Amino acid sequence: MSGILLTQNGGVILGPIAKILGALLDVIFNIVPNVGVAIIFFTIIIYIFLLPLTYQQQKFSKLSARMNPEIKAIQEKYKGKKDQDSMTRQNEEMQFVYKKYGVSPTGSCVQLLIQMPILFALYRVIYSIPAYVTKVYDCLEELADNILSTVNGVDVLSGLSVVTSGQIRKSIDFTGDDAVNSVIDVLNRASIADWDTIKSINGLDMEIFERVRAQFEGFNTFLGLNVAYSPIDIIKTSFSNGNFLMILGAVMVPLLAAATQWVNTLFMPQAASNGDGDSTARMMKSMNVTMPLVSAFFCFSLPIGMGIYWISGAVIRSIEQFFINRHIDHMDIESIVEKNLAKEGVKKAAPVNSPSTKDSISARANVKASNINPDIKKVDDKAEDVTEKKSPGSIAARANMVREYNERANK
Repeated sequence: MSGILLTQNGGVILGPIAKILGALLDVIFNIVPNVGVAIIFFTIIIYIFLLPLTYQQQKFSKLSARMNPEIKAIQEKYKGKKDQDSMTRQNEEMQFVYKKYGVSPTGSCVQLLIQMPILFALYRVIYSIPAYVTKVYDCLEELADNILSTVNGVDVLSGLSVVTSGQIRKSIDFTGDDAVNSVIDVLNRASIADWDTIKSINGLDMEIFERVRAQFEGFNTFLGLNVAYSPIDIIKTSFSNGNFLMILGAVMVPLLAAATQWVNTLFMPQAASNGDGDSTARMMKSMNVTMPLVSAFFCFSLPIGMGIYWISGAVIRSIEQFFINRHIDHMDIESIVEKNLAKEGVKKAAPVNSPSTKDSISARANVKASNINPDIKKVDDKAEDVTEKKSPGSIAARANMVREYNERANK
């Protein structure tokens, strides 16, 4: 099933990851043969797997808020200094700050680089379920063979809106070695109107068509909605049939996608403003508004299965973020700093203006040298005697002369 747009990804990086995720989804679908439910369980497992990376990323953001003022102070200290010595000292001081807080300047980027291929591959698996879920592929394969055996089957497929609109590769080949896979790709992405058109193919076995369509819709029906169709398709068909309950359900998918994305942004770490119209903080606030709107826009035209994935993913991320934030907010950052300094063999110095430092300075000032080391007083006394004897003009020397005279007179 390689080489077709909606079949297994053959990329060097995404291909192997998608195969692993696809195998997981296949196992889940064999237990719960419903695409919507399988996507929810699949998303839960994936986000639990990514939880350690998510935690490390949020921890990095929390510690960054504490160490950024120190980094900024170092940058201000060496601002405008381009000589090699200053740049070396600046780099050493900044590296010490990173070590003190136990983070790496590239730590957050590495975590994102690990997560991005997984998330892209996850999207590809959700988008191409027949390529990875055996039961769905086998269900559509029987109808694909029957369509290819008819006289005008290929002509009808080539004129379907799913092909002409560019939702799948326009140059899709219905005559090559992958003809069956090409037909399965079309059937998987076909709208309600496309399925009705397929039914009109001359020579099509109606028993196979009705059975496959019913089974495929059974796999894809979730809360009354077919997850293979887009909300736009369901709204158009339901409006013509007067089924306003289906319209409401279809509209709720993009609205819930936007709402859950917005709620998720409330739990995400916010960029701290440094004043003077910080551009990073403004950009984050703008994205918190635009991203939910973008999610709603795309969910109207994408299959509802993608909407379920976005909604369940946002809900799971919000729950994770809630507990991660509670844990990180109770972290003893001072203890973390002390442990990291101990690893580096550096003793943390108390702030100069702290009460403990002032008390210790006063205490040391009031301690007599003799109490610290009795030998110091002995040395001082001997030095004083020597000084007195070697300075005949001093008051002490004259007192000694008077004392010696009186003693001789008394004798």
